[in-house]
Amino acid sequence: MILVDFKDKVQIKPRSLRYHFPIYKDKGPTMSTTVPKAVILLSGGLDSATCLAIAKSQGYDCYALSVAYGQRHTAELNASRHIAKVLGAQEHRLARVELGQFGGSALTDAGIDVPTGEGQGEGHIPITYVPARNTVMLSVALSWAEVLKARAIFVGVNAVDYSGYPDCRPEYIAAFEKMAHLATKTGVEGLPLKIETPLITLSKAQIIQKGLALGIDYSQTVTCYQADEAGRACGECEACHLRRKGFEAAGVPDPTRYQ
Repeated sequence: MILVDFKDKVQIKPRSLRYHFPIYKDKGPTMSTTVPKAVILLSGGLDSATCLAIAKSQGYDCYALSVAYGQRHTAELNASRHIAKVLGAQEHRLARVELGQFGGSALTDAGIDVPTGEGQGEGHIPITYVPARNTVMLSVALSWAEVLKARAIFVGVNAVDYSGYPDCRPEYIAAFEKMAHLATKTGVEGLPLKIETPLITLSKAQIIQKGLALGIDYSQTVTCYQADEAGRACGECEACHLRRKGFEAAGVPDPTRYQ
């Protein structure tokens, strides 16, 4: 059995509203000036933090959702709480979905070593792929989004500087969005939400440049597959290599804290 349990509900005091987007009410043809809501999948890493900042800059009221799926460390999740607060999320929740009980990935199974070096996904799907992780996390986000009457879910998948994961491709996102339109009350009633992937065609350097322009302090994010309890990166796994190369290509100092 997989248990999904929302924990660590954090209420964050809303800031003043500067954006007014008209959206349709559930009933009747009249219009409302309600600010649209979005659920942001927030891991605590570089990409998801950038997604939150982008959604905020686009005028959404942002509801951050982090998922404890049985990953090797909790450093990213700890970082997500801080990031949600400083980037102005209306609320932050932690959902627990124990994918780790199944294993099958170096990120959830302590018996499988995390590979080091670059190019782990070249020509094959690497052992750091967590089976169906994005499908599960998007499904949990979809549930909350429907309750909130959110207009979008933001997820930081990337099809350029990524590790060959099948659930980071544009065709996967399009398929999930179509499924969401068919499987939800809001979709059936003609108010389907959008799966937003603002980073999907960007290089890591472009993501970093966009985030810096939005005021993100990337030293507070954790990307490493095997960070320690203090959130310091190993500097050896593929996630660390991609992150380091991104800062180099962006022409800015790497603020990552290493072990």
